[in-house]
Amino acid sequence: MGVAAAVRQGARGVSWFVKGMLREDAYEKYLAHVAAQHDGGDTGHVMTEREFWRDVTDRQDRNPQGRCC
Repeated sequence: MGVAAAVRQGARGVSWFVKGMLREDAYEKYLAHVAAQHDGGDTGHVMTEREFWRDVTDRQDRNPQGRCC
């Protein structure tokens, strides 16, 4: 593996970590969960990304927990 490839791989790893810390990947995890629960069958209503984040903030407002912001 060359130096440039190693740097790219390292940058991807850092990006993955930061996205996980900031919960940017939460919607993708939700979609994977829905797909896994229904094994490709009828998934019913799958929330859009906008609906998903609205649901997240609504749940946080109903059940406030310690958070920085």
